[in-house]
Amino acid sequence: MTNTIAVWIGAILLAGLIADLALNGGSASMFLARKFLDLIEWVDFWN
Repeated sequence: MTNTIAVWIGAILLAGLIADLALNGGSASMFLARKFLDLIEWVDFWN
């Protein structure tokens, strides 16, 4: 991965987070965080 690609991916993620906070009050980010924690617990179970 080049630095240019990394910067673009970071900018897209940051824009998505800012848009979520502005439009939804951060509810989509919280949903994804909860699902990620569920995934971590599920993977830990199978470990």
